[in-house]
Amino acid sequence: MKLKKFLSYEWDAIAGIVTAVTASVLHLLNALNEEVMLSIVLALIALLFINFMRHTRNNEITAEQVDRTETEIRKIHAGLELPEVVLVGPRHLHINHEQFLKHMKGDAIWFNVCLSMYKPQALFDALLRPAIENPMVLSIQFILDSRQKDVWRETILPKIGTCSGHEKVYEPHWCSLEKNISFILADSHASKGTEALLSFWGEPFMAEVSEREAPRFIFHVQKHSELLPHLVELDRRYRRSPVTVE
Repeated sequence: MKLKKFLSYEWDAIAGIVTAVTASVLHLLNALNEEVMLSIVLALIALLFINFMRHTRNNEITAEQVDRTETEIRKIHAGLELPEVVLVGPRHLHINHEQFLKHMKGDAIWFNVCLSMYKPQALFDALLRPAIENPMVLSIQFILDSRQKDVWRETILPKIGTCSGHEKVYEPHWCSLEKNISFILADSHASKGTEALLSFWGEPFMAEVSEREAPRFIFHVQKHSELLPHLVELDRRYRRSPVTVE
């Protein structure tokens, strides 16, 4: 290691400095005349240019290596396509849902969700209250099957009334929903795009807990997913359908 460090020194530069100092001292002692000094100066200048040219070439080689490395990194990044949909399992459901509600902004859609999931106060506080009290959320529109009206009026609406920002929750659009698909759709200030939490009724995506179904697996649909326009169109189609009245 010491030998390697020793050989790495700029010996041509060191030799030039020693020569220049020695020549200057000898000249001051009148041991060298001006012609010899001039020859030494010219030799040192030539040595300086040789050293400069060598370092310039080394810098060019380094720059070429950096360019090649950047090109390879760009190729790797191009090959790493971000997933359009991320499957979220039971261990990460809570944190994923929490982060989704935290980052929501603008107008949010709750499509075909099961209201019985929000009956327990703890689940309501964890799964719906954060969205209602999120100041960046401007409105919340539920698209629900008309068979859930009683649950809405008797259980969910009173809970919503206790939340700050409850006025942003619109009256649900009641219709006949036979779809087995459910999703929450909203813009995200984190990704600066529209995202969705998508789930499906029945096994293996839902688990039955105390006579109600709760999500076991959900899909986090990313902002660049080709699935998003279909979810938006599904919401629009059912919102244009006539409201079911009693």
